[in-house]
Amino acid sequence: MLTLYDYLPSQNAWKVRQLLHHLQRPHRVRHVGIFEGEGRREAFLRVSPTGTVPALELDDGRVLAESNAILCYLADGTPWLPGDAFGRAKVWQWLSFEQERIESQVGALRHWALTGKLARRAPALVEAKRNGARRALEVLDAQFAQRAFIAGDGYTVADIALFAYASRADEADGLSLQPHAHLRDWIERVRAQPRFLDEMFPYAIDPHSANELP
Repeated sequence: MLTLYDYLPSQNAWKVRQLLHHLQRPHRVRHVGIFEGEGRREAFLRVSPTGTVPALELDDGRVLAESNAILCYLADGTPWLPGDAFGRAKVWQWLSFEQERIESQVGALRHWALTGKLARRAPALVEAKRNGARRALEVLDAQFAQRAFIAGDGYTVADIALFAYASRADEADGLSLQPHAHLRDWIERVRAQPRFLDEMFPYAIDPHSANELP
């Protein structure tokens, strides 16, 4: 059986939970105390070289880290990942965008705001993140003015990945979804998907989340 290494407040981990829910794949869950230093322990670093979640252990003991890589592995041969080379490349295009422009900016601002870390960050860094995040949301809004889903006509793992943090941009300091009507419409289309996993765990469930990562 698959084993998912998880941290409930992580939206990166939500991506994998969502796809497993779509696929109805049975799996075990191992919760990782990342703010307590568990991610830096040798045993976990053999699973995830960066010490981050999510990570996935296969039935045969092989392990895979990084949320978007896990999505593509699990979605192989399913409707959530196109079978043709161009379609798959379009998915990778937007998975790359998600990591570079959404998770690293919207996700970072959201994390800092929700865990009380914002005041510890350099103002210039925070403003740079805000400006980059606003531009990324504008890009998405323009794309969804042209198509229902990000990589083409159908819902794919690229939509799952983007939804994780883009849909929660209102929780990030200085950001708002209000100006982006097409993006908000897409959020509702994702929510309407069969077996949509409508769950979000606040950082408040982890008393250690205000700490910096070891």
